[in-house]
Amino acid sequence: MLKEFNVLITGVGGQGVILMSELLGKAAVRDDLKVRGSETLGMAVRGGSVSSTIRIGSEVYGPLIPTGKCNILIGMEPAEALRNIACLSPSSLVILNLRKIVPFTVLQGKSKYPSLDEILEKLNLVSRQVIRLDAAQLAEEAGNPITANMAMLGGAFGTGQMPVKLETLKAIIQAHFPAKLAPVNMKAFDLGYHACQQAIH
Repeated sequence: MLKEFNVLITGVGGQGVILMSELLGKAAVRDDLKVRGSETLGMAVRGGSVSSTIRIGSEVYGPLIPTGKCNILIGMEPAEALRNIACLSPSSLVILNLRKIVPFTVLQGKSKYPSLDEILEKLNLVSRQVIRLDAAQLAEEAGNPITANMAMLGGAFGTGQMPVKLETLKAIIQAHFPAKLAPVNMKAFDLGYHACQQAIH
């Protein structure tokens, strides 16, 4: 019996973070797992911080992940992953999309965006492993740039750590998208899955 497994998905508005958590939550329910979750949306619909928690297991009571208790962090945007570093511990796994989205405050010169090396160094200090994926490139390969979120979700399943069955999630993805869009999303998922498997082994 699974007691507790915590997934945190972070990114910015427009990256499909909420959709990822919805699909994962539905798949967990279909697998008869107890699920709790919450969403935090930034002030801007596009470009604002977005994070979503999915907590799965028999001993999960609240929607928020306690400090240091995140099993897998899926970072759709590097700086947003770093922003949630307090959730990580030496047993946490990070799947990081390398494509950055620079906030308008940085463009206006009001804040500074850390370098990718800085972000990776800090995440590596606190987590077991940081798996780097270029989700945008995988999405292009799949045939549609907006499928980067499915590539990252595939990456999470490619770790072999997710408590939800792979076939359950694939069935949920297939059912969610219209017939025209399902194949490209499935392809992005599979590309992310295999890219992550290769990065681990």
